[in-house]
Amino acid sequence: MKKFKKTLITIISVAAAVIYFAEELGILMQDIQQEKKEVATAIEQIQDEIGEKVGMEIANKVDGEMEIPQMREQKPSQILKYTGHTLSYNNKTRLPNWVAYELTRKEAQGENPRKDKFAQDPQANGPQGDKEDYRNSGWDRGHMAPAGDMKWSTRAMDETYYFTNICPQNHELNTGDWKELEEKCRKWAEKYGSIHIVCGPIITDNTHGKLGENKIVIPDKFFKVALIQKNGKYHGTGFIFHNPPKRNSRLSTKPGPDRPLESYAVTIDEVESATGLDFFHKLPDNIENEIEQQKNLF
Repeated sequence: MKKFKKTLITIISVAAAVIYFAEELGILMQDIQQEKKEVATAIEQIQDEIGEKVGMEIANKVDGEMEIPQMREQKPSQILKYTGHTLSYNNKTRLPNWVAYELTRKEAQGENPRKDKFAQDPQANGPQGDKEDYRNSGWDRGHMAPAGDMKWSTRAMDETYYFTNICPQNHELNTGDWKELEEKCRKWAEKYGSIHIVCGPIITDNTHGKLGENKIVIPDKFFKVALIQKNGKYHGTGFIFHNPPKRNSRLSTKPGPDRPLESYAVTIDEVESATGLDFFHKLPDNIENEIEQQKNLF
């Protein structure tokens, strides 16, 4: 009986020791797992810091105004610089060839109210559109650099109402999908810190003719390209919108507005082919080539 008790005590002691070491091992494993998580987090932070540093080094090497495109085709072009945007004005079409600007997070959060004071541009050479051209025409005065992106400055917003920044635009497009993309760009600016934007009209067959006494060419399409930086890496995308005939017209054979933005998304290469413009050319060639083949909504 004593021998049995002694054996039982030994078994209990061994079991207690096993349980103790098992608990210690469990705690040790938890510590190891926690340390692995901490190491993984630290590695991610280091990668992000390296990425941001690389991105900053690239940005520092690139001269300012990264968004300003180069024109591959010869067109009338007067470069006009404003508080919040820059554009190339074509006094033959009475339209901008392109409009470019950078929108930062702080700027996207501006709160100045809209004033809707359209006016002719005192800087522009040659003829340009005016209010009478659009009156009762059925075409909207479509902003390229949107007033909503310039709420951070009264002057910057006022300058978006110059007719050098305006194009005849289908009403449903102007107040629908085009506006939706403008709002999406502001959200991207807030999310990623800044966004570089270039937009403008595309003239192909001039199906819609010209508008008013000033003979403003009515665009067939519109484009927009965007560039953001995430973790030190650049990402780009493009969009092309058809400009359907004015309201109440029976001529439209293209899909109408009110479609998902993804349906308008194209590569920057495709926009370059459609416009004759070279976008983000100040970036290193390998980065430029990469972003120009992307098509996404970030």
